[in-house]
Amino acid sequence: MATTAQLFEEPFDADEYIERLAWRTPGGGSKGGAEAFDPKRLLDEFKCHIEELKQLDEKIQRKVEKLEHQCHREAKEFAHKVQDLQRSNQVAFQHFQELDEHISYVATKVCHLGDQLEGVNTPRQRAVEAQRLMTYFNEFLDGDLRSDVFNNPDKIKEAADIIQKLHLIAQELPFDRFADVKAKIASKYHDLERQLIQEFTAAQRRGEIGRMREVAAVLLHFKGYAHCVDVYIKQCQEGAYIRNDVFEDTAALCQRVNKQVGEVFSSPETVMAKLIQSIFENKLQAHVREKLDGTRHSDVEQYLRNLYDLYTRTTALATKLTEFNLGSDKHTFLSKLIKSIFSSYLESYIDIEREYLRTRGAMILQRYYDSKNHQKRSIGTGSIQELKERIRQRTNLPLGPSIDTHGETFLSPELVVNLLQETRHAFERCHKLSDPSDLPKNAFSIFLLLVEHLCVEHIDYALEIGLAAIPSSDAKNAKLYFLDVVQQANSIFHLFDKQFNDQLMPLISSSPKLAECLHKKKEVIEQMEVKLDTGIDRTLNCMVGQMKHILTTEQKKTDFRPEDENNVMIQYTTACTKVCAYVSRQVDHVRKSMDGKNVDTVLTELGIRFHRLIHEHLQQFSYSSMGGMLAICDVAEYRRCAKDFRVPLVLQLFDTLHALCNLLVVAPDNLKQVCSGEHLTNLDRNLLHAFVQLRVDYRSARLGRHFS
Repeated sequence: MATTAQLFEEPFDADEYIERLAWRTPGGGSKGGAEAFDPKRLLDEFKCHIEELKQLDEKIQRKVEKLEHQCHREAKEFAHKVQDLQRSNQVAFQHFQELDEHISYVATKVCHLGDQLEGVNTPRQRAVEAQRLMTYFNEFLDGDLRSDVFNNPDKIKEAADIIQKLHLIAQELPFDRFADVKAKIASKYHDLERQLIQEFTAAQRRGEIGRMREVAAVLLHFKGYAHCVDVYIKQCQEGAYIRNDVFEDTAALCQRVNKQVGEVFSSPETVMAKLIQSIFENKLQAHVREKLDGTRHSDVEQYLRNLYDLYTRTTALATKLTEFNLGSDKHTFLSKLIKSIFSSYLESYIDIEREYLRTRGAMILQRYYDSKNHQKRSIGTGSIQELKERIRQRTNLPLGPSIDTHGETFLSPELVVNLLQETRHAFERCHKLSDPSDLPKNAFSIFLLLVEHLCVEHIDYALEIGLAAIPSSDAKNAKLYFLDVVQQANSIFHLFDKQFNDQLMPLISSSPKLAECLHKKKEVIEQMEVKLDTGIDRTLNCMVGQMKHILTTEQKKTDFRPEDENNVMIQYTTACTKVCAYVSRQVDHVRKSMDGKNVDTVLTELGIRFHRLIHEHLQQFSYSSMGGMLAICDVAEYRRCAKDFRVPLVLQLFDTLHALCNLLVVAPDNLKQVCSGEHLTNLDRNLLHAFVQLRVDYRSARLGRHFS
């Protein structure tokens, strides 16, 4: 049986169990082990083992039944014990309720007894207090203060309590009968008040927070409590301003005092507010006056800088001070303090700002023109000379020589930067120093000054000078500088527009002044565009005039009717070469001077005028066969030059002109076929006929019949 128990090892596996049993049996292994396999012997072993297992099962079953019976018996015993405990608990709970009711009854009786005792004791205490005060009052009445409380410095707190109550009583007594005693009590009252303030001051100097708190609590009921707070505030500021930065010193002082004031006074927010008020009305106001009053009339630029800096730092300081407990409406309190310091300066700020900008802008402009040794011309004053200038600007009539600017555009990036810098500072000051209701109006007035100085006095004046400097279209070897003026004017206006969007728009975006600003800006742009368009148009006319002059002087009639048709050694004429070189330079000039779509617009107009000039120029000559070929070569070169314009319309015009020139050399029988080509089919027949008439053989070959 012990062997069987050993075979039931965990984890139990039936197959493994049988194998192990067979292995233990002699002759029962799969190979028989040392002995041959004996099935009969193995069967007998299995039968024997089965009997052992049955006996083991019966034994275990009896043990299980015994344990189950024992478990049922113990469960019943436990249930009886639980029932007994529940009955005991119910009894204890009933006893607890009875005890609780008894305690409540006793407590009610005790409270009632306490109320009765208090009702008896309170009048008694009042009577004792009244008797005590009457005793002290008698001492004042007799004029002999015998009590130790009035003569012992260590009992000053108790004496202060007594004298404060006597002082209140004395206020109710008739003056005629008790004048003397009232005066004595008042004298002692003020004497104790003075001693307490001195004690408080001494404790503050020693840094004894506890003693300060005690004395402040006693003084709270005295009239001199406010004086105690004033002394505390004054002493706090002693030695606090040791640096040159009054704002940093103030912030550090308030941070230090804020930690202490809550430990000393019962209403720290009132004391803190009074400290800040004292600092603003004395220290800060004196500092502001010192900085501003000295420069208000002597150095306006420095005055405005100081005003902006002081106001900015004061508001920043006020923002820091909002961290402290200053009462329910600390923001309004601090705003009033700031206003009390700066109100007189802020009222006149915008007038001073405008006058400074007006003077400063005029000075910057004058300094620039002086550096150029230029005396500004008065535009539109009505003189005969200026009338001629106006007419000459708007026409091509030769009314006299143009102004020679020697290539000077009279536009200065440095000047513009200075004006914009001054205006940017002005906008910053305006934003900070203007009342919110006046901010849009003030910003608009600053903008108008910028328009006057930058747009009118500088850009517009430079455009007027640039227009006056444009030569007439028939001038020879004219130097053209107006496109340089255009380039610089555009660059300057981009800076002007950037400041408009970055600095001015945030100040006026939500006000009616926005519409006025946009209208003014649009008006300025339109005025500039009119002059720019006029100048560009006259510059293009001058360019075309230069081309025409080259063609007139360089192009000879024999170019297209050579004497020796068989000995032409050139690819294109000298006039063509020089015109193309001139046009290429002007195209590069336009590209450098313009930006965006303006480049294409101007080059399109120049290209159209260039084409018209060449078209009209070619119609002034008659062409032999070889001359026609040379004309085609010239036009091919013009077309190559036109490609630099990068304008499809211009290239198309020269393609058509090239096709027209083919009519000068094509065989008479092929004229109709050429006229029906892609570039010529939509042209007027009279135009085609006019080109064919330029051929030397027009009459001899009877070419006119092809257009009849």
